[in-house]
Amino acid sequence: MHENFFHKVKVYYEDTDSGGVVYYANYLKFLERARTEALFSIGYSNKKIKDNFGSLIIVKACNIEYKKSANLEDELTVRSFVKSITKTSFFMNQIITKADDIIVEAQVHLVFVNTDGKPVKIPDEIYSKFKPYFCDTIKT
Repeated sequence: MHENFFHKVKVYYEDTDSGGVVYYANYLKFLERARTEALFSIGYSNKKIKDNFGSLIIVKACNIEYKKSANLEDELTVRSFVKSITKTSFFMNQIITKADDIIVEAQVHLVFVNTDGKPVKIPDEIYSKFKPYFCDTIKT
């Protein structure tokens, strides 16, 4: 069994359309915040990764399915876990829920790149910190 990262999000007025429903693109922001907090929870940040390793983590692809709407002042939870990993990238599944209802499901392909945008090996130090959060599937 793999571990999960959890991040709470409250829906503010700025996140909604004129009807008080979360605007679809804002779910991507919620997912990004959750991934950033997941990095912080293992002792890293995007800035620290750039400064210490000369690497960036970029989104190569995102598959998102909107299942239900969230509304103004809803309290949401983003659950994130690493589904699989390669030498230079990993796939993270993220699920946004409101109470017991699934609002959004996303699969995000994240790649480590150097400052020139070329894929690079995930630093061993970061790999080992993420290891408890990997699902059983590890690709080579």
